[in-house]
Amino acid sequence: MKVPVSWLKDFVSLDDLSIEQIARALTFAGLEVEEIRYVGWPMQEPIHEFKVSGLSWDREKIVVAEIREVMPHPNADRLVLCDLYDGQQQHTVLTGAPNLFPYKGAGRLPQPIKVAYAKEGAVLYDGHAEGQKLTTLKRTRIRGVESYSMVCSEKELGISDDHEGIIVLDEDAPVGMPLADYMGDVVLEVSILPNMARALSILGIARELAAIFDRPLRLPDLRLPSPYAEGRLADQVEIEITSPELNPRFVLGLICDVQIRPSPYWVQRRLKLAGMRPINNIVDATNYAMLELGEPLHAFDYDVLRARAAGGKVHILTRTARPGERLRTLDGVERVLQPGNVLVCDAQGPLSIAGVMGGAESEVTEKTRNVLLEGAAWNAINIRRTMLMHNLPSEAAYRFSRGVHPALAEEGVRRGLQWMAAWSGGQVFGDLVDAYPLPPRHAPIEITPSQVERLLGFSLRRDELRALLERLQFTCEAFGEDGLRVHVPPHRLDIGEGIVGVADLCEEIARLYGYERIPTTRLSDTLPPQIGNPAYEWEESLRDLLANLGLQEVITYRLTSPEREARLSGAQDESQYIRLVNPIAPDRRVLRRNLLVSVLEVAERNVRHRSRIALFEIGPIFLPRPDDLPLEQPWLAIVMGGDRWLPSWDGGATAKMDFFDLKGVLESLLERLGCDPGSVNGVEWKVESEVPYLHPGKAARLEVEGERLGYAGELHPLVRERFDWPAQVPLLVAELNLEVLRKRSRLRAARPVPEYPPVREDLAVIVPEEMPAAQVEHLIREAGGRSLTEIQLFDVYRGEQLGPGRKSLAYHLTYQAYDHTLTDAEVAPIRNRIIRRLESQPGVQVRRTG
Repeated sequence: MKVPVSWLKDFVSLDDLSIEQIARALTFAGLEVEEIRYVGWPMQEPIHEFKVSGLSWDREKIVVAEIREVMPHPNADRLVLCDLYDGQQQHTVLTGAPNLFPYKGAGRLPQPIKVAYAKEGAVLYDGHAEGQKLTTLKRTRIRGVESYSMVCSEKELGISDDHEGIIVLDEDAPVGMPLADYMGDVVLEVSILPNMARALSILGIARELAAIFDRPLRLPDLRLPSPYAEGRLADQVEIEITSPELNPRFVLGLICDVQIRPSPYWVQRRLKLAGMRPINNIVDATNYAMLELGEPLHAFDYDVLRARAAGGKVHILTRTARPGERLRTLDGVERVLQPGNVLVCDAQGPLSIAGVMGGAESEVTEKTRNVLLEGAAWNAINIRRTMLMHNLPSEAAYRFSRGVHPALAEEGVRRGLQWMAAWSGGQVFGDLVDAYPLPPRHAPIEITPSQVERLLGFSLRRDELRALLERLQFTCEAFGEDGLRVHVPPHRLDIGEGIVGVADLCEEIARLYGYERIPTTRLSDTLPPQIGNPAYEWEESLRDLLANLGLQEVITYRLTSPEREARLSGAQDESQYIRLVNPIAPDRRVLRRNLLVSVLEVAERNVRHRSRIALFEIGPIFLPRPDDLPLEQPWLAIVMGGDRWLPSWDGGATAKMDFFDLKGVLESLLERLGCDPGSVNGVEWKVESEVPYLHPGKAARLEVEGERLGYAGELHPLVRERFDWPAQVPLLVAELNLEVLRKRSRLRAARPVPEYPPVREDLAVIVPEEMPAAQVEHLIREAGGRSLTEIQLFDVYRGEQLGPGRKSLAYHLTYQAYDHTLTDAEVAPIRNRIIRRLESQPGVQVRRTG
């Protein structure tokens, strides 16, 4: 939120405080000042803890002046010469401002035009350059006329980016006064957290500063301006609220005989500094009152409503939208309304989307003469949903979606009517129509110094607590020996009840007391029991294992599109996805069904810059279920490709990774998780030909006790072409179901490093061609027992002497005991047991041992 400091001074005295003191106080109170922007005020010493920008206006060289006559330029149709008086002397000033052309050649002006005048040597922003580029005014000749000074636009002074015309000041601007004294300002960019929504107004920020510095807060007088218009508003307008839980309060006021014209310049300047665009005096009054008090308002053309009511009593109704209803909003878009949207309607249909944006039919125009002003309270969650559903952010929705107290509805309408009457010359009806079916009920909160000390770690007396809370407009009364009964002010919705309310009050006490003053103390309460999260801890250990194996983790969007996933597995049926009602972009409209595509997209973007890619991601996929929430399954995706080794100083050539590099990574991972082929929960590698995006003959299916764990292999060349990947470089991928993997993984008991030497021997066995080596290894390990500590396949032989359909597998076997040296007599029974176990299988023959 952009907060002009001059506006704050309307409500609290700040003249004796520096900008740095104000910014630091707000930040320490939970309202972080992100930037300080100077707009004319003398810039103070650099404040290193804040971002500072802007321009200070030289008090001697930039002043208020008046133009007394606008004359044509002798040599240029698009330039004029101004007879200008700066409080000291007359000047002839050259300008091309189009808003002065109507006065050209009209002679002496009956009412001089007050302007911002910059003398020779003044430092300003260049009005014709992109962005904010400083320039110094120098004497020159333009089309034969000497020019040494200028009348300024808003861009040249840093007020806004508008440079189409010069600034026309209000008639009461004192000629000769330094412009910095007349309208210099400083804008604080304040970050408002959701729980600080009460501070989304100038008065809200001023209230915080008044409490921080213990100063009186000057509240505005909200009496309606007299003389009043004739009659009673209640006889002309009525309100009906169908759902008080969605619309707890609705207030209307009426002003007649308004004149639509621009707002005073001081109003326009404040709106621009606060980040809003001035439109006309009526619309500006609603925006000004909203920024001032925090209550969004909406102005209807009352004559349009009377015409829709056929000249009768206007009946305003708030209700949810009906199927098929439409409304053209102020931005010119015709919107299809959804059943959950709350609408402001009359007997003919919708007038506005409640709390978000008004309708175009009843908007205020140049022809408007009578204005019906709305102030209301709306359900914050409903407003947030409506805003997101229609992708329709607005200042009103921003506030209502964070919570606006119903008490502000009447205050906002009164303030808005005051400003409309002051700036338009209209007359206000002396009564308001107020429907308030659901006032918020808030029980008093009881708090004691001991509770404060327990939660905050420092001790305060009851009178000290009371003083701090009353500075924030809480009302307090004593109870018991040292307790306080605290009543919440009518602008606060963020204070809970009971024990939550006590915690909220302690937060307020800490903010005002000063976080920096809270002493360091040890926790005196009993520590809560520590409850682990096994699933999360297991995932974290899995990440560590993969990183230790040389892979890099990536985190990708869970949102995708069927077209993106079709690159991997062909055309996809969009009905099989979970669709978002309000996607952030067309290519992020569904929840992903495949994790591998996300990692492949990262790989193709990075392969241009790196010769070796080894990535993994752990994340969920989302599968729809009828009449239920989607199934959220955790998966692991791995993508590898490029050089087998990272580049080194010797510049030696390196081979490209292939299927066995991926298999090695997976086997190492599974071994460390207790799922390697030699474990009880061993993983079987089986030839896979059913997955269409994997290369036939270079793919495998991983199973654990018959349950499918996932797939691994080389991406099919035709599929690889759909990704931006170098030709002829294998792209290796793997997908593992983490639910299955976690269920089958086991912790391995750590063993000490053996002190005794091992016994090593080789074993060759002839098996049928279709028998996998993993099965042979499993048989050997099963028969070898604990003394067999390592098995390594080192040779595979096929030859005529073995016969067709036969192969020979040769293994290194290592026997070792942890408490003594094994003897041949101890190893022989283990060896014989292994041989018997192998030869019990059909077609298996032990060839040799040694």
